[in-house]
Amino acid sequence: MQISVINRSRHPLPAYQTAHAAGLDVRANLTAPVTLRPLQRALIPTGLFVALPVGYEMQVRPRSGLAYKHGIGIVNSPGTIDADYRGEIQVLLVNLSDTDFVVQDGERIAQLVVARHEVIEWTPTEELNETARGTGGYGSTGQQ
Repeated sequence: MQISVINRSRHPLPAYQTAHAAGLDVRANLTAPVTLRPLQRALIPTGLFVALPVGYEMQVRPRSGLAYKHGIGIVNSPGTIDADYRGEIQVLLVNLSDTDFVVQDGERIAQLVVARHEVIEWTPTEELNETARGTGGYGSTGQQ
């Protein structure tokens, strides 16, 4: 799939880190480091602008290494970039640890995953078909 991209950062385009990776690692594009204090969040620019085909979205997901090693996540995970958005891709990072974390220019801060999606039309009804699960919600399927 070809996706048009403008790269106004000083860094290479996002890239897959392994042959079968689903996400492309995206880098922070900063003029100065950003310190995230515990429970603080910040919108981190990437310098990237994209034009996605209609019927696709780009999901912005956390990097597992940052989450595991430093407690860094994404507030609205996964974030969604719609096909009609033409602004800069920015990543809303949050520090869920108990220590400061410094985001450096060029640091890999998130993953981008492109996914197809459907456009739906609602069909109003008065009842839904029955299933074995029924109305069981959070925790209803057990712990095994």
